[in-house]
Amino acid sequence: MTTTDGPQNGTGSAPDLPCLGCGDDSELPLWRDEFPITSSGEEHIARRDFTRYLLTASGVFAAGTVGAAAWADLQRSNLGEPRPIVDLAEVPESSEYLFRYPTEEDPAILVHLQGGELRAYSQRCTHLGCVVFFQPDRDRLFCPCHDGVFDPSNGDAVAGPPERPLTRIDIDVRDGVVWAKGVDEE
Repeated sequence: MTTTDGPQNGTGSAPDLPCLGCGDDSELPLWRDEFPITSSGEEHIARRDFTRYLLTASGVFAAGTVGAAAWADLQRSNLGEPRPIVDLAEVPESSEYLFRYPTEEDPAILVHLQGGELRAYSQRCTHLGCVVFFQPDRDRLFCPCHDGVFDPSNGDAVAGPPERPLTRIDIDVRDGVVWAKGVDEE
């Protein structure tokens, strides 16, 4: 049997153990015949190091998630530069005007309610994204895809499958022109 002799780290002698890397495997335990893989100390990862790696990876993942959420909020808050939509005279009471805002890909609807109030919303239903239309005779915004109904005075869902209100577009009237000022994501 080959053993490692002599002082180890200057603290005395090492115990008599078989030398697994010395080529003399006549006295190896029986389980070594079935599991001959050896491991050097350099490949071993201590629990403390493993925990440190795990915490570092978790921190990087969490920071990425927070960063992505912050980026999405920033993008949403930047939507909608103020721009003119239509002359108020072109939209009589109890009618609608369709336009695109905040981008050319986003359909929107301006509703001129009885009594002169103006409201603007994203024209996409909050259920599955179908387009909503104003029905002045029934005083409602209607989604024909699944019979969703919204209150034109505030955009709230009042019937059908939609659970959230329509996205509101802030508007203002300046010198007889209706302006879109931004998207209200609340």
